[in-house]
Amino acid sequence: MARHSIRLGGICVVMMGTVAAPAHAQSLDDKYWVEVGAYWPSVSSHVRVAPASNPDGGTNIDLESDLDLDKRKVLPQVAAGIRLGDNWSVMGEYYSLSRNGSKTVARDITFDDVTYPAGVRVESGFDSDVYRLTFGYAFVSTPDTRVGAALGLHATDFTLTLKGDARLGETQVSGTQRRRKALAPLPTVGLFATQRIANDLTLSARADYLSLKVDDYKGRLLNAEAAMTWRFARNVGIGAMWRYVNYRVDVDKDNWAGRMKYRFSGPAVFMQVGF
Repeated sequence: MARHSIRLGGICVVMMGTVAAPAHAQSLDDKYWVEVGAYWPSVSSHVRVAPASNPDGGTNIDLESDLDLDKRKVLPQVAAGIRLGDNWSVMGEYYSLSRNGSKTVARDITFDDVTYPAGVRVESGFDSDVYRLTFGYAFVSTPDTRVGAALGLHATDFTLTLKGDARLGETQVSGTQRRRKALAPLPTVGLFATQRIANDLTLSARADYLSLKVDDYKGRLLNAEAAMTWRFARNVGIGAMWRYVNYRVDVDKDNWAGRMKYRFSGPAVFMQVGF
């Protein structure tokens, strides 16, 4: 899969003002819309990987502090949606994060079945692709206001790689590389809202949450965002958004176990086309 530079329990959401709409901030008159944007978040991520024989082992690695991965990076994002009648809608979204680092580690790091001892240089890479699909129903639908609830799927495809001189048991091995990949699909439930405050200006907000175990994965996700869109032409607009994502997934596979946590928070800008 091509990489680009740039998931659950209950819901409680408070939204400011009179609100309502199914995707970020599309015009309330649109039946179809597409958004292309750039998200510039502050990133905090932690990973632990252990062999199945010792599932509670492995070092909790702070990818930014321990391995010198970027704390901020521009993430490209694409979203699209369609309204089905007056109340139903479908929205899909994709964004990705790809980072690489190189650092002389300050402590022993055990990853899977090997240990990279303090003082060795470790090359690392962390790539994630995030896919979201949401089905929404607006229980309030007027020409200027839409408020509703949504069911969705949040899937994260991630790859983590470490390479450097390592210790396997009592044996020293040069240039040891370990890589783990996983695709974690988890459902979400949420609320959305959009309010038209002028002919060419809309405000919107949404939040998605769930905590659930599905097959080899147990995850928790909170995604919250607020946006403003200005339609400077009938079918074209620009907007700004603030998004917060807090995500954790526990993995329990036949040959390895672990945990991945990340938190994104920051602004985004986007261009929107709707019909």
